[in-house]
Amino acid sequence: MSRPIRPGSALGLLGGGQLGRMFTLAARNLGYRVHALDPGHDCPAGQVAALEIRAAYNDVYAAQALARGVDAVTVEFENIPAETLEAVAQVCPMHPGALVLHTVQHRLREKRFLASRGFPVTPFREINTQADLSDATEALGLPAALKTASFGYDGKGQQKLASPGQVPEAFAALGGQQGVLEAWVPFELECSVVCARSSAGETAVWDVAENAHRHHILDTTVFPARIPAAVAAQAQAMAIAIAEALGVVGMLTVEFFLKAGGELLVNELAPRPHNSGHATIDACITSQFEQQVRAVCGLPLGDTALLRPAAMANLLGDLWPEGGDPAWERLLDHRDVKLHLYGKTEARPGRKMGHLTALGASPEEALAKVLAAREALKG
Repeated sequence: MSRPIRPGSALGLLGGGQLGRMFTLAARNLGYRVHALDPGHDCPAGQVAALEIRAAYNDVYAAQALARGVDAVTVEFENIPAETLEAVAQVCPMHPGALVLHTVQHRLREKRFLASRGFPVTPFREINTQADLSDATEALGLPAALKTASFGYDGKGQQKLASPGQVPEAFAALGGQQGVLEAWVPFELECSVVCARSSAGETAVWDVAENAHRHHILDTTVFPARIPAAVAAQAQAMAIAIAEALGVVGMLTVEFFLKAGGELLVNELAPRPHNSGHATIDACITSQFEQQVRAVCGLPLGDTALLRPAAMANLLGDLWPEGGDPAWERLLDHRDVKLHLYGKTEARPGRKMGHLTALGASPEEALAKVLAAREALKG
């Protein structure tokens, strides 16, 4: 095992959005400096980083320049070009590794990896032609979900097929990209598990998060998920097993569908902190972002214990009045709710601008608190 990267060192970050911002804040608390690379100007992570490099993700030379100035590099999101990842790895350690990112940044590779190792996934078919799509709808039945194989998140690149007559239009909507058709899953709820794995093979896992979406974007999360203890333990064990099978060093989030009767199906993987884990900042001994720093630096992993039941609610740009800001004093009058804003200067519908967290005697109480505080923003 290599020597740990101790506080006082510099860490590189590919990606400068809100996940990168919260990683940077956690790293600063532990005494590290962060150099962030992002194509945007005044990005959320760059606002709090020691150095902000403005460059495209396919700018191999800029990425290598970043790597030469730090002791290790990590990522904020998985869709970094393979050439950039390989170039960074030639200069300094990168976690998670390029092979992990290559696997999970493409839905077909991800699903084939999971299925080949016996993890339960929704039935799926590869789509390259309209004939493929017609055949797949017959094999899997309708309704079904058609997704682009790459660059899909928050519902982007996804569409529901309900009848054979939709096949031509749905295939055209792929825009020439490779697709994946997934069988429609009648589930009781969606949940996720965030876990961490160090280079020494040490693992740590948080409580299962129960997630509710609106328009394909995460709306609220409660900790712990209101599911049977045996199902929660199975979800946590499966997340750790997937992290070990992938060889992840860093973070891994596993999203699940929970069917009636307690059956879990893996929906998606994210080799990084996750929106559903934001409540860990206020509700757990160690947040997902501090854990990312620990894992990347080869330090012992922190305690993931939940202090009290908690809930998180996203704040989207829809809440911003045209030409102005929300009335934050109304929200902050809810004095037991924590506000986290991401430093984004332009609010747009569907854009994640921040989140709220509250603790409570129960998940229901915590959820009621964040919903009431968010509603107060509307006046």
